[in-house]
Amino acid sequence: MAPASNKVGTVEGRAIPFGRKNVDTDVIIPARWLKTVTREGLGRGAFETIRDGQPDNIFDQPEFAGAPILIAGDNFGCGSSREHAAWALLDLGLKAVIAPSFSDIFSGNAFKNGILTVALPQHAVDRLLEVAATDPITIDLEAQTVTTPFQDRFTFEIDPFRKHCLAEGLDEIDLTLSREAAIAAHEARLAATMPWLARGTVVAG
Repeated sequence: MAPASNKVGTVEGRAIPFGRKNVDTDVIIPARWLKTVTREGLGRGAFETIRDGQPDNIFDQPEFAGAPILIAGDNFGCGSSREHAAWALLDLGLKAVIAPSFSDIFSGNAFKNGILTVALPQHAVDRLLEVAATDPITIDLEAQTVTTPFQDRFTFEIDPFRKHCLAEGLDEIDLTLSREAAIAAHEARLAATMPWLARGTVVAG
């Protein structure tokens, strides 16, 4: 059973109203951070080029410290395949990203690392950007809704398999272990029908 902290149910709190379009993985985490051998501390490099170049940037404003949600623009996570991008967002404290669309590779990496990506129409994202400037936002994975304190309610689609894995906190290792009995039965059948494939078997000449 996965720890409760790894499960995604309801994500509620302040949302960083970023909104920029076509943010690639190099903006999310610059290449120089890819040399690290641990995921810890990558949050310091998240959006580094924006944070260093703009002292009053949205990511370092105190009201958004520890915000669990990021609201971005269209085509978020485009560019090179970089799992560090998902790791950096996690280390920054983010649990969900809302945008009109995502790069397929980024979306896959985010899912594998327990980050919920919510795709909503531009008009919904625009409204959430407005609300996020002053008030919290709630994402309910079970109901597949994003709501605000002002009675806004937007529904989103999500692949059922991804929804199940996120809700239960399952990663690829957990999924493999859940099939342990089936794997053992398959190996037993192979050992019985194709003994020469069994480890350590010596085939006589």
